[in-house]
Amino acid sequence: MAAEPDPTVGRDNPATRIPLKVEEVLVAAAMAAMALITAANVVTRYLTDISLAFTEEYSVVLMVLVALLGTAVATASGRHIRIAYFTDLLSPRGRRLAEMAAMALTVLCFGILVWYGWRLAYDEYRFEVLSNGLGHPNWWYTGWLPLLSAVVVARAIGRLIRLARGGDG
Repeated sequence: MAAEPDPTVGRDNPATRIPLKVEEVLVAAAMAAMALITAANVVTRYLTDISLAFTEEYSVVLMVLVALLGTAVATASGRHIRIAYFTDLLSPRGRRLAEMAAMALTVLCFGILVWYGWRLAYDEYRFEVLSNGLGHPNWWYTGWLPLLSAVVVARAIGRLIRLARGGDG
C-alpha cells in the first residue's frame, strides 16, 4: 500500500508579520538541546554507570516547547492535521469555510489552554511549588504552556484573517 504524497511539501510559508522562521529556529534549537542532553546522558551512563536523571525535567520541557512551536508553524502555514477525504469533497469555497471553522476552533481550544495554563502557572508561583527532580520553581516549566499557546492563538487568528480576505492562508 503506497502512501499518498504530501501536497504541502513544496509549498512555501505564507507571508506573516512575524516570520515563521522565528518558531522554526526555536524548534531547531530545542531539538538540538534535547539531542545534546540525551547524548550526554548516554555517554555518562556508559562511561560511569551513573545516570543524569535530572536531565529528564529539561527534556520534558523542551518536548513541550517543540510541540507547541511546531503547532504554531503548522497552524500558520496550513499544514495542520485535517481529514482530507471530507474536505476534498467540498468546493473551493467550502474548503476555505471549513479551514476558517478549523482556525476558529483552534483559537477556542488554545485560548482555553492559555487561560487555564496561566492559572496553573500562577498557582504554582503563588504556592511556591518546586519541581521534583531539581527543586526549581515549577512555574518556570509550566509558564511556557500559556505563553506558547498564545502564540498558536495569534498564528491561528492571522491565518483566519488571511482566509477571510480571500487568500489561501
